[in-house]
Amino acid sequence: MPIHCVSFTTDYGLSDGFVAACHGVIARIAPSVRVIDVSHEIPPQQVRTGAEVLAQTAPYLPESVHLAVVDPGVGTARRGVVVVTGRGMLVGPDNGLLIPAAETLSGVIAAYELAAPEYRLPVTSSTFHGRDVFAPAAAHLALGVAPEEFGPRVDDLVRLPDPFVAVFPGKLVAEVLTVDHFGNVQLAASPADLELAGLTGTVSVSSEHVLVNALVGDTFGTVPPGRNVLYTDSAGRLAVAVNGGSASAVLGLGPAQECTITSSPTAT
Repeated sequence: MPIHCVSFTTDYGLSDGFVAACHGVIARIAPSVRVIDVSHEIPPQQVRTGAEVLAQTAPYLPESVHLAVVDPGVGTARRGVVVVTGRGMLVGPDNGLLIPAAETLSGVIAAYELAAPEYRLPVTSSTFHGRDVFAPAAAHLALGVAPEEFGPRVDDLVRLPDPFVAVFPGKLVAEVLTVDHFGNVQLAASPADLELAGLTGTVSVSSEHVLVNALVGDTFGTVPPGRNVLYTDSAGRLAVAVNGGSASAVLGLGPAQECTITSSPTAT
């Protein structure tokens, strides 16, 4: 059955023609399909960040073929796959990028390797599978080609390790998952982790080189402009923000780094 939307997530950026080339391939194969750009500003090669951004967005999109490419292993033996879920399909490299989103879309039902040459461009480069392999596959899937037509079934999909979270009395250490456009730092930890650590009120938030105070609050306006707040973001994760500023810049934190929260504030 045809699907009318393709969502598109990459680390390609927008200063080159990579995104447009993929859009063009989809439009030539399936001109009636709508493409919804999720993000093309995933930090380069940051598979986990791409996985989290897609997983946090996909449940709010119409039923789609979700095309995602954050692919440091392009041109190697890593597989390209289509993953079938209860609410759409995902296309991209088999490097863990697709699984978190699949789990938000009612879970993985089946997966197939993108092996059939008739569903990719006639000439395939070794470095641009987004254009030559994944975009054509997404377009053909949207037109109604059955996923099992693309190649053999895959029962050993690559999964990312769980992000790091450690909870102690009065201390919480968590991996940074994403940093948004505003510089808000999203952590792998949850409000339940904060409660388990017994952290309330004013806490200390630190990176490797910087330590600041933050108030545990509900939103940015909980604190005055320029002050720090630790809150639960729209995805249900703990996040650090500066009201009117960038927590990422203040703390020097980016994806895959660690943030520590303690009950003994010693800085402002």
